[in-house]
Amino acid sequence: MSNIKLFEERKVRATWDNTQEKWYFVVQDVVEILTGTVDAKDYIKKMKKRDPELAKGWGQIVPPLSIDTPGGKQKMGCADTKGIFRIIQSIPSPKAEPFKRWLAQVGSERLEEIENPEIATQRTRELYKLKGYPDDWIEKRMRSIAIREELTDEWKNHGVKEKIEYSILTAEISKATFGFTPSEYKQIKGLKSQNLRDHFNDLELIFSMLGEASTTAIVRTQHPKGFVENKQAARQGGKIAGDARRALELKTGENVVSTENFLPETKKAKALN
Repeated sequence: MSNIKLFEERKVRATWDNTQEKWYFVVQDVVEILTGTVDAKDYIKKMKKRDPELAKGWGQIVPPLSIDTPGGKQKMGCADTKGIFRIIQSIPSPKAEPFKRWLAQVGSERLEEIENPEIATQRTRELYKLKGYPDDWIEKRMRSIAIREELTDEWKNHGVKEKIEYSILTAEISKATFGFTPSEYKQIKGLKSQNLRDHFNDLELIFSMLGEASTTAIVRTQHPKGFVENKQAARQGGKIAGDARRALELKTGENVVSTENFLPETKKAKALN
């Protein structure tokens, strides 16, 4: 599970290790927040020079992990809470103590969510509300998340193992439903690293859910095995939603696929430049 956490409205990329049950945070993001530097790599290089002990154990403290980036998944130096605490020792910053408290809170919240998944759902709702999404849209988005989880569980149970396979299958559903892959859809909406579904309108969410729910039903009844057979099921599920979309467009004379997004006006302006 990859995620983005917010510390004082600044993004910290993180990934959850299910085996060790703990977060790993992108060190570059942490350094940028604590120091205000625009060149975290250079700061880290100098920091290791003035702290030989930290430099000596850097490989163990900061392992490279796969992190979502605008250019796709990349290996980035990450550290768990203990490792971040050690790095903070070498960074003179007034934000050090608040950041330590924030780290403890993030870890505690994740453990609470494991024990009670409803807490995670509620926190997600609250986050969408803070971003200004309307309540009716939030309910559809939460349902879309649940439908997505049901589908990925079925894929896992039917021989889909690799992350790239999940991405390809998702693209097949999207292509059959909307006529575009997720990456193509992002271009239409002027998005970069943002989550595409967070920028769907009501109808886009509904047809996306229909495509994935249909695929889930097909997988449960036809029991495809492995990537190739599941790819065919994904196309079939997406086609059901695609046929429904085209029928609606024929009746209304309007396209379901929209260029609109929920980006703040400042980001929309940058996307157009």
